[in-house]
Amino acid sequence: MDQITLTFPDSSKRTFPRGVTGLAVAESISKGLAREALAVEVSGEVWDLSRAIDADASLKILKWADAGGKYAYWHSSAHLMAEAVEALFPGTRFGIGPSIEAGFYYDMDLGGHALTPEDLAKIEEKMRELASRDVPYQREVRSWQEAVAYFEKKGDPYKLELLQDLQGETITFYHQGNFTDLCYGPHIPSTGRIKAIKLLSIAGAYWRGNEKNKMLQRVYGITFPTPKELEEHLFRLEEAKRRDHRKLGQEMEIFLLTPNVGSGLPLWLPKGTVIREALIDFLRAEQKKRGYDFVTTPHIANLNLYRTSGHYPYYKESQFPPIEMPEGDQYMLKPMNCPHHHQIYMAKPRSYRDLPVRFAEFGTVYRYEQSGEMNGLIRVRGFTQDDAHIYCTPEQLKQEVKATVELTQLVFNTFGMDVKIRLSYRDEKNVEKYGGEAAFWEQAQREIKEVADEMGLDYFIGIGEASFYGPKIDFMVRDALGRTWQLGTVQVDYVMPERFQLEYTAADGKKHRPVIIHRAPFGSLERFIGILIEHFAGEFPLWLAPMQAVVLPVTDAAMEYARSVVETLKAAGLRVEIDERNEKIGYKIREWETKKAPYMLVIGEKERAAGTVSVRQHKKGDLGAQPVEAFRDLLAGLVSSRTLTH
Repeated sequence: MDQITLTFPDSSKRTFPRGVTGLAVAESISKGLAREALAVEVSGEVWDLSRAIDADASLKILKWADAGGKYAYWHSSAHLMAEAVEALFPGTRFGIGPSIEAGFYYDMDLGGHALTPEDLAKIEEKMRELASRDVPYQREVRSWQEAVAYFEKKGDPYKLELLQDLQGETITFYHQGNFTDLCYGPHIPSTGRIKAIKLLSIAGAYWRGNEKNKMLQRVYGITFPTPKELEEHLFRLEEAKRRDHRKLGQEMEIFLLTPNVGSGLPLWLPKGTVIREALIDFLRAEQKKRGYDFVTTPHIANLNLYRTSGHYPYYKESQFPPIEMPEGDQYMLKPMNCPHHHQIYMAKPRSYRDLPVRFAEFGTVYRYEQSGEMNGLIRVRGFTQDDAHIYCTPEQLKQEVKATVELTQLVFNTFGMDVKIRLSYRDEKNVEKYGGEAAFWEQAQREIKEVADEMGLDYFIGIGEASFYGPKIDFMVRDALGRTWQLGTVQVDYVMPERFQLEYTAADGKKHRPVIIHRAPFGSLERFIGILIEHFAGEFPLWLAPMQAVVLPVTDAAMEYARSVVETLKAAGLRVEIDERNEKIGYKIREWETKKAPYMLVIGEKERAAGTVSVRQHKKGDLGAQPVEAFRDLLAGLVSSRTLTH
């Protein structure tokens, strides 16, 4: 019998009969592993455990702790939910039902029926009943014609539309119980693995994300192998509601969204502007230390600039439409800063002695996000990037990439955020999505991997996550609730120098192309601040807090001294307010505690006579009396050190 060789994560190799399944491999290792196995990763792709492996491959058995295991588990849960819906609401037509970062959803057309919370409870109960039957998920390869005939008979226009894009590809169906779906997989072995179920919400979603298409009903859900894990997840969801940046942003007067300005176009209120400026000052100072020059570019430019860069038409659907000018020219709101920076680079001849050139800008850009996808500050239509572009020689590239990685690490270390690093490569199966020659891509991907290895970075590779003109080092940040956000990025670009014909004169006297590094540690100020609000639950580190201390005079007799304390602290650059309302001191303390004031300085006759302030710290209570100058120096030191605790 033919044999194949499988390579395991520890680099060990074993031979198996050709056609062996992932489950059989797991059983050959241990019965316990086979019981826990949910799926198998074959040469980077997640497969069902029941699929035959016909060629040499790398292999990893996936359990619940693995991202691929959760992916298969939640994808299977989406199919289980669809089966329950079809049983309760016959005639339902189904769109897509993917696994997402935490859970799954399915888009459905239930005719004229609008789902209610009571319906969700019924669907949950039916899912539990179906799961308890412990039927297998079975994969079946069909011809394209057979698939079309099946869904024509079923009367499902959504699956038929999907099939139009799949002509010439392998078509697979998945069956479990009484439900059949068009699906690539992967799936777990059987429904019985799904133990704890909760359907979370109902939303509207345009079919295929197009506002011109029909609005479907999207049901979100989550499942776990144990009730305890579900309970812990639901607790985190409640905590996320408490930390919601949209709620806290309004309560703390940080930003405003109003239809009078437009969806996705936030207005920064005075306290929010303090946070923005503190972040900008922090990063600007770090960039100045590293030899960056600051530039400023307009919010609009001739459409031809973006044709040259490829942003138009590559990202045409996510951009505001061009503006027709009377003289016939077309202009567009800036979707990216980089084409503008390239123009500045081209403004004069460059020598190898001039490189690297580092241009930085806090530049506002505009994207036409669909209305259903906007989310407070996290997803907006106008946002400010902490953008920079480094033009260097190929010999300088790796050192410059290392320096940008170190700067980005400094940013996230400052906020105490855990970071995972993804090397984002292009998808060789879909190369039409990307610009430039294959050789450039191979070189750039090799170089960022060499940097990651030389720096000892803990990274994973994301196929298909590159931008259209280069691979990236992406920083995946984990917040206080354990959620992962893709924020900072460092990208190597050999494509734009060709598109814009960028040059420098090398030591040999000939013209050469520079390499460009695109770099943005925050990503965007809007998204970063939205995440910070939730990460800190509005209780910012002292250096970032919009208000660092509030002075609370007890009596009118202490008012003049209280005002002098405010002036002393403000003179040291501290952000201080005074509460002069005619309210009892206990009421004021409770209110400012609710407002998350880092420090409250209570001042009465005793403090005035002694030249002190009675200090209360948020969540810690009374710290006793301190001389004004001592407290001033303490706060100033905490602010300058950017400590996370105070």
